[in-house]
Amino acid sequence: MRGRPKAALVLSDAEHEQLRAWTLRRKTAQALALRAHIVLGCASGATNRDVAARLRTTPQTVSKWRRRFLGQRVDGLLDAPRPGAPRTIADAQVDAVIARTLESVPRNATHWSTRTMAHEMKMSQTAVSRIWRAFGLQPHRQETFKLSTDPLFVDKVRDIVGLYLNPPVKAMVLCVDEKSQIQALDRTQPILPMAPGIAERRTHDYMRHGTTTLFAALDLATGEVIGALHRRHRAAEFLSFLRTIEANVPADLDVHLVMDNYGTHKTPAIRAWFVRHPRFHVHFTPTSASWLNQVERWFATLTDKYIRRGTHRSTRQLEQAIRRYLDMHNADPKPFVWTKSADDILQSIERFCLRISNSGQ
Repeated sequence: MRGRPKAALVLSDAEHEQLRAWTLRRKTAQALALRAHIVLGCASGATNRDVAARLRTTPQTVSKWRRRFLGQRVDGLLDAPRPGAPRTIADAQVDAVIARTLESVPRNATHWSTRTMAHEMKMSQTAVSRIWRAFGLQPHRQETFKLSTDPLFVDKVRDIVGLYLNPPVKAMVLCVDEKSQIQALDRTQPILPMAPGIAERRTHDYMRHGTTTLFAALDLATGEVIGALHRRHRAAEFLSFLRTIEANVPADLDVHLVMDNYGTHKTPAIRAWFVRHPRFHVHFTPTSASWLNQVERWFATLTDKYIRRGTHRSTRQLEQAIRRYLDMHNADPKPFVWTKSADDILQSIERFCLRISNSGQ
């Protein structure tokens, strides 16, 4: 063999275990994992060239970290301290910024900004920004939440999620709801089209031309939607929509309806209709838990793709646009795929409740 003879690289059990841990742990830095792989490869008796080819690096890199390990063992694989100016902000100051951010608000505002916090703590705005970024603090952001107070919440979640994950045989599962008060809006001036380097522009104000309501039933299995448009959304219109569903579902199938607790879904006339049609089975979502109804996701898609940026000069024009979208959707439907089990959902809610239980609110 050509070249200078290399010193034998022998690992102790503790060193081998430490290097293997670095290569297997997902959070190990890529550079450190590569160095551990190099040393393990060299310890197996492979040449520097063989190790370099297997790890897709250069023989010089393998030689460097082999030599470093022989001289300093495991500590030699760690990065040496970088040169630079010493820290000017102590750990106590960082703790003080975090505590002030989490436990107080300024006198003249509802939340801290980097400028107000920097003025309060007598440090630079850049320093506050770095501390907040390092600890994931974003006082300017606020998210919303709503916990259901339904006493039968657990039972209803298990019932509906069971329908989604294991639908009954010889039955159709339909997620039913209405999207009410859809406004036919037109801008007060013509929309300016998009151009290279210029976004589409429209006026901030608009003119109202009436409203309509879309009743929809999403087929869980196929993704098709049975839809009907009415100018009002009373129990009479919902009863009419139930008849539309009945006419569109084969007579030999049972029908399971997932609905929310809106008042028009529980009137005496609606209850009497369900009694007269025993193949219909109703599953009510828990109060304040409309996210369990998959048709709500379809409504969001309709809004994002077709309604929010649309302009309609009359209610009839809006209804024609919605019917056109229904036809296009049903020509190539795609069902939503529900993945979370009822246990996963309940455990997630439990973790959230434990996290906010000490929030002081």
